[in-house]
Amino acid sequence: MDHARAAISNLFGGEPKSYMRFSIARQTDGDNSHVEMKLSADDEEGGEIGRQEHLHTSMGQPRRTGKNLCFLVIAAVLLLLIGFLIGYLSYRGRMQMTAKCLDGSGRCEMTPTASYLAEADETEEEMPGPSVLYWPEVKALFSKKLSARRLEDNLRRRTNRKSFEAGLSEDESMATYIHDQFNSLLLDKVWNDEHYIKLQVKGSINNKVSILEDDKEEELESPDAYVAYSKNDSVSGKPVYVNYGQKADFQKMQNSGVSLNGSIVILRAGKITLAEKVANAKEAGAVGVLMYLDPYDYKDTDELVPFGHAHLGTGDPFTPGFPSFNHTQFPPVESSGLPRIAVQTISSQAASRLFSKMDGDPCFLEWRGGIIGCKMMLSSASKKTVQLNVSNVMVDRKILNIFGAITGFEEPDRYVVIGAQRDSWGPGAAKAGVGTAILLELAQVISDMVKNDGYKPRRSIIFASWSAGEYGTVGATEWLEGYSATLHAKAFTYINLDTAVLGWKNIKISASPMLYTLLERTMKGVMDPATAQSADAGSLLSRVGSDWVKAVVPLGLGDAAFPFLAYSGIPVVSFGFYNKDEEYPFLGTTQDTVENLKKIANLYGLIRAAAEVAGHIALRLTHDHELFLDFGRYSEELLAFQEKFLDYDQEVKELGLTLDWLFFARGDFQRAVDGLRRDIVNSDRENGVIRRALNDRIMKVEYDFLSPYLSPKDVPLRHIFFGKGSHTLQSLLEHLQLLKTSKSSVNMNMLKEQLALATWTIKGAANALVGDIWNTDNEF
Repeated sequence: MDHARAAISNLFGGEPKSYMRFSIARQTDGDNSHVEMKLSADDEEGGEIGRQEHLHTSMGQPRRTGKNLCFLVIAAVLLLLIGFLIGYLSYRGRMQMTAKCLDGSGRCEMTPTASYLAEADETEEEMPGPSVLYWPEVKALFSKKLSARRLEDNLRRRTNRKSFEAGLSEDESMATYIHDQFNSLLLDKVWNDEHYIKLQVKGSINNKVSILEDDKEEELESPDAYVAYSKNDSVSGKPVYVNYGQKADFQKMQNSGVSLNGSIVILRAGKITLAEKVANAKEAGAVGVLMYLDPYDYKDTDELVPFGHAHLGTGDPFTPGFPSFNHTQFPPVESSGLPRIAVQTISSQAASRLFSKMDGDPCFLEWRGGIIGCKMMLSSASKKTVQLNVSNVMVDRKILNIFGAITGFEEPDRYVVIGAQRDSWGPGAAKAGVGTAILLELAQVISDMVKNDGYKPRRSIIFASWSAGEYGTVGATEWLEGYSATLHAKAFTYINLDTAVLGWKNIKISASPMLYTLLERTMKGVMDPATAQSADAGSLLSRVGSDWVKAVVPLGLGDAAFPFLAYSGIPVVSFGFYNKDEEYPFLGTTQDTVENLKKIANLYGLIRAAAEVAGHIALRLTHDHELFLDFGRYSEELLAFQEKFLDYDQEVKELGLTLDWLFFARGDFQRAVDGLRRDIVNSDRENGVIRRALNDRIMKVEYDFLSPYLSPKDVPLRHIFFGKGSHTLQSLLEHLQLLKTSKSSVNMNMLKEQLALATWTIKGAANALVGDIWNTDNEF
């Protein structure tokens, strides 16, 4: 140490080894003062106690100005470098990655101890620059401003008519009202999109269901309700009951030796969408479908007949894959999802009368539902048939989508979209009223936070009111089709508000895996019994339990968020409160009124809780430096499929093929995930260019799971997890299952193509996640 002190002393001009001298600011009397700072503790411990040191008595060695100046510069640079390294290593120490092994299988994922998706919401690090609202303040401010009274007023205003059918005057008046409301809130931008679409509506006379026997016709029912996109036809056939109309139900009938060719299939509502039921019936050979609300699932609905649509897809089925703007012209074309068989809904009373006319075997015990005397079919000797007359008509209509935007302060061209369906066949309180009320409340509260409380979202928020949702998410899908070239690079999440409150006992959630982490944290924060505004909402958390992901149900065609995910590759979340053991009975009927909806306990408290969940998700996604999207979740989803595929590894090898390349692609995706996590942790959050580049890599993940080898015109739902078609991982799994159950049914060329497309879609997603093309490695 003494040698070191001597070296430092000599370096700084030969000052005594115990002190270092430097100038301070000139004093007011003009005296040039100096301060001496002790560099050693030796004098304290072994020196002369009380010894006086005089400021100017120490004489330095003769100065060698050139060499000393050089040494001084080098020393200063070294000291600065050492200081920087100490600071950097200290920062890295706080951001160390820790290996977290999953379920003892030897698989490890790198999880940052701080920064990305950290748990420490309440300890946000203060950054230099202008004052900002930190996340705990944003949450508290938003929740404080929410108003159950305004939500109630908005709901009643939306449901004050008997019908809001898309493209008619009531729907257009509501669109104008929402447009005016957005303008009154002084949103940064308010606009609308006009779409010109074809809709199928009820004709001048009601459709009719009859029973024919010996040239006599007995009318069973002629309801006001209808099913859009049914085939216009008069068909007759033997009635056959097939439970909910799921594939397994039809398979059970076929296994029982029942032929469905030329039949009129009777189905009860629920489990899957009407369009899926009709597609399954068409595949089984039926010529018509009747659907009713079974009293077992839908209480107090004996006389109700629901509306619905039978298009197995989303958007305008007469411009599939293309936007329906007025300035575009297309040759006549139809979606492959149109049913091409006659479809009608009936009341459970009519279904009960129909069963009473059938003289065949009773229904399977597990299929009986709530109708006494349920029958499977007619006896072989019976001459009765059911006749279905459908006389719907096609119309051209203009619909309006209404938008309002709050512009982000750092990345205005990146946005979260919050949307709700506006139209309904009846009053639509639960179907469209609740979502519209929440949409208007969120726009008011967040805009107020920006204007009056200093909140500055980093990214933009778009509020969207869609029309023609009842016909299969037509308004939203046409918008997606119109901007398909850019939306996936701009919109990073869609939050669906439709049917947010259908009960009070349980939570139903459908979402992209990238949003699971944010959803879990948001749900716990909003529905914690200790802090929840609604006692009913607060009690839901304990029912869900710690394994929160079990509350997630697959995203289906009937969900308005579906096309955002499966068609455009945008992460989505759709959630709501419901009762697990019973359906909301009035959805899609003329009795979907506020009065009936109010039968749900603490309705407005639950609507407020739903608004709080949606608002917290949107605000969190626009507040943080990094996008709060858990891109690593897809690695777990891929692993789950890999474990299922492994069951067929030997059978695949016997065909001269291998699953190894598919598994290697999954491994490459996991490495890409780990690499992006490291890049985020080691980056400077205040460097806007770097942060934007990292966020862009996160945003690509969902989109890159859309198969790039398929035409969006021919196969619009290209997502390999959530899409529809042979390219999906689920379709590949079902094909592999045939290797054990029906090997002769395996199509070798199709199987090879499925394996190739899945492998390279996953590998492409991994390459995109890595970032720069020179960092990718396509060697398995």
